Amino acid sequence: MMILLDNGHGGVIDGVYQTSGKRSPIWSDGSQLFEGVFNREITDRLYHLCYVHGIECEVIVPELEDIPLYERSKRINKIYKERKDAILISIHANGFSKESANGFSIYTSRGQTRSDEIARTISKEYLKEMTEFRMRGHKEAGFWMVKKTHCPAVLIECAFMTNERECKILMTEQDRIARAIFEGIIKIK
Repeated sequence: MMILLDNGHGGVIDGVYQTSGKRSPIWSDGSQLFEGVFNREITDRLYHLCYVHGIECEVIVPELEDIPLYERSKRINKIYKERKDAILISIHANGFSKESANGFSIYTSRGQTRSDEIARTISKEYLKEMTEFRMRGHKEAGFWMVKKTHCPAVLIECAFMTNERECKILMTEQDRIARAIFEGIIKIK
């Protein structure tokens, strides 16, 4: 099985975050989370865990630029055409206008597919490790990365970057977050 990792949104180039919006508020201690940076941190840790454990893995967006969704899905579909055993995991942090929004969500495309089994497995392992978060649900949506990719795909919203308590966990517990998702990968494999 090959794991394809999608680190949604851009990184930082020459001190400039590449994706408008997609960031936490600036908290009272001056800290702020940039979603694309967080996504890359988790993806890098997941890649390392897969590599160390002999699981074939590829990061879809090695660039720091914010690569458009159509290009990311094109890359994924090209790999899947050659490797029918590939699955996609797209990493994100959630945001909402009210700070009270909280929890972890995992999305798949609409209808029953292999992606649903993958989502259930990752969710179970994630919640075992990340007990600070409640499960908002396994949801079906028309998000580009789960709808326009041909392989089984899940989009993980690790928690809310717009909730100060959860954002602090996202900023400080990246090894645990990656390990929790990786444990799901192990169970799927």
